[in-house]
Amino acid sequence: MKRILLLALTNFAVVAVLFISWNIIQSVFGIRLSGNFTGIAIMALIFGFGGSFISLFMSKWMAKRSMGVQIIESPGSQQERWLVDVVRRQAEKSGIGMPEVGIFHSPDPNAFATGANRNNALVAVSSGLLQNMTPDEVEAVLGHEIGHVANGDMVTQSLLQGVLNTFVIIFARLIGMAVDNFFRSSDDEGGGVGIGYFLGSIVAEIFLGFLATMIVMWFSRYREFHADKAGANLAGRQKMIAALRRLQQGGSAHDLPGEMAAFGISGSIGKLFSTHPPLEERIAALESQKY
Repeated sequence: MKRILLLALTNFAVVAVLFISWNIIQSVFGIRLSGNFTGIAIMALIFGFGGSFISLFMSKWMAKRSMGVQIIESPGSQQERWLVDVVRRQAEKSGIGMPEVGIFHSPDPNAFATGANRNNALVAVSSGLLQNMTPDEVEAVLGHEIGHVANGDMVTQSLLQGVLNTFVIIFARLIGMAVDNFFRSSDDEGGGVGIGYFLGSIVAEIFLGFLATMIVMWFSRYREFHADKAGANLAGRQKMIAALRRLQQGGSAHDLPGEMAAFGISGSIGKLFSTHPPLEERIAALESQKY
């Protein structure tokens, strides 16, 4: 659950900063969009997509800082050289630019891909994955992550998040106005909004934000099957199945933080707030070749 909250909070924090900044600007300069639906919609579009794409463009930087990813600029060992060669070969086969390749220290077998576009991505694997998986299994995991990049999953998820952010902001403000009007006395004069508006919009934004997160998590689960298919195509179906079975044997890995959670190889197996489908479902899909 921790990584689900971090994934949502990364985007929510940016939107919240923009939302608060806009309210300060409204108060200082006397700009009033409270009763203007067109103005609210324009503001929601700017903040909704702004928050989503700021998170996207910060994703590589955040990954390197939060995960302590060490980028392999000049391979210092045979294992690092092999890792870079596999990623380069898979990237060329997928028709994307060569991603940055890195390793982060974690005893759990995991990996993730992130980046603003197909030609400016980062693929990172944990030290635990390199230690606990065979080269064939690691190759399949890398293919899975390259699949996320080649399929444009990061950008598509950001677009989806932007649309959902926009609707959340619009409906939260409309609900806030409705709450404010309900508690405002009939003889209350003035064109401003009351405390009911701010409290109502904040509560509504939190509630609607959880609903939006459920939709984003569903999309993430759906795209995992396509990334598995890409890994099977790049490394071989049996290698991909073997990698997923290895993850099954190892139990639940610790959570990846923030934006990296949705594009990791292993995830929690909750229902509505899970970024990944259960491993048994992913294995069954590969075995039956139903994608």
